Amino acid sequence: MTAPMLAAPGTTTAVLEARSLTKHFPVHGRVPGAGRRLARAGRPAPVVHAVDDVSLALTAGSVTAVVGESGSGKSTLARLMSRLITPTSGELLLHGRAVPRSQRRHLDYAKTVQMVLQDPFASLNPIHDVHYHLSRPFKVHGMAGSAADLDAKIATVLDRVALTPADLFVHKYPHELSGGQRQRVAIARALAVQPRVLVADEPVSMLDVSIRLGVLNLLADLRDRDELAILYITHDIASARYLADRIVVMYAGQVVESGPAVEVTDAPAHPYTQLLLSAAPDPQRVTPVALRGAGAPRSAVAPPSGCRFRLRCPYAMAICAEQAPPAFPAGNGHESACWLLGEGNESSAAHGQGTKPVPATTSAGEATSRVPALPGRRPTVPGVGEDTPDTDRGEVMSTDE
Repeated sequence: MTAPMLAAPGTTTAVLEARSLTKHFPVHGRVPGAGRRLARAGRPAPVVHAVDDVSLALTAGSVTAVVGESGSGKSTLARLMSRLITPTSGELLLHGRAVPRSQRRHLDYAKTVQMVLQDPFASLNPIHDVHYHLSRPFKVHGMAGSAADLDAKIATVLDRVALTPADLFVHKYPHELSGGQRQRVAIARALAVQPRVLVADEPVSMLDVSIRLGVLNLLADLRDRDELAILYITHDIASARYLADRIVVMYAGQVVESGPAVEVTDAPAHPYTQLLLSAAPDPQRVTPVALRGAGAPRSAVAPPSGCRFRLRCPYAMAICAEQAPPAFPAGNGHESACWLLGEGNESSAAHGQGTKPVPATTSAGEATSRVPALPGRRPTVPGVGEDTPDTDRGEVMSTDE
């Protein structure tokens, strides 16, 4: 598939850009030496196609959400862009300059690009308090100063993530904090060195539904107030619509659709995106939904030829098995890698939808509702609720019981 241009039209130079990133992991087979025997026979050793030819541009003051089911390559992409792993091919550009593969200047890169991991309890050392966790980035990057300066900086970064007053939190241990508070500490640790890019790998998936909205609103505030470029990894397309400016949909290691968040969720052009939307919980849906394209993706070790979604796609055609579709324009900066969008496609006309496939339907035959929207910029997040209180901000868990 031709790598699409994923930056919004007319935007400024990207803070961080990925160009044709690819990551293949070698398969350690059950038979010792199997890979070497294949190499001697002239056949390539098997690899897991985790990420294939993905291009992505993150601009200041914007949130780009990468959406897909488990195994689609989202977290691998996040780790590639954080330089936690080395790409098989492709390159990263920071402020327009190519990032060398050498790890010699890794600290300089890490000061600009910080990552927030999925599980806040696992990412915080249980034997150290909040003060220790937040002091480490200042010390590692030579920004600590005197003890008084360090304490002031820690108090400031706690205030940025709404953990106030700082004295209530700075000497607590991870087990004394709620899940939302732990994730806020993890975000504060990432913000300590004043990065320009924040990579958030499913930052709310481990949290209670009642406090997810508070963390999402915190990320939105960081984008708007600090002009951060945020990469938001999630399997929840509803929360992506709520938070993100742009949505990138991945399937089996490849980008299948991208565009403005409202465009992608209100008018999905790819059958896989429609499947994700139809599977999202919607409290206003009264009849069961008939999922089109249900099933599981093929093994990433031996992906199918052509379009990787074709074995699950209800609209698959002969060309889908022969060629991988390029990224076709779907209007307003919206692109989709689907042959149904090709000019002169008789199959799409047969569906009666012009150049877009029909949406999933309920058992009653009516189209499924999109992510419900509120007046203004952000829609409601199904499963979270528009009136959910931000309970984790001021909550202090008692240690007396």
